[in-house]
Amino acid sequence: MERYYKIIKRPLITEKTFDLIERENKLVFIVDRLANKNQIKRAIEKIHRVKVIKVNTLITVTGEKKAFVKLHPDNSAQDISIDLGVF
Repeated sequence: MERYYKIIKRPLITEKTFDLIERENKLVFIVDRLANKNQIKRAIEKIHRVKVIKVNTLITVTGEKKAFVKLHPDNSAQDISIDLGVF
């Protein structure tokens, strides 16, 4: 379980991410730059006990890797964000 926490560094909290949580059931995380999409998906599923549909990643201008995680409709991104202390 500890290795999953090395992949997922922290949630990203901005006004845009609040919109993604509410409208598209997506969460946004800053992740380890060497992690691939499958590793990110597995880590989110194990840590938060949810089903992930899709993961999109990008490298920010500051050099961090950002992951957009689309959750299954049965799982609520708002519930996960409350657990994370975001809402």
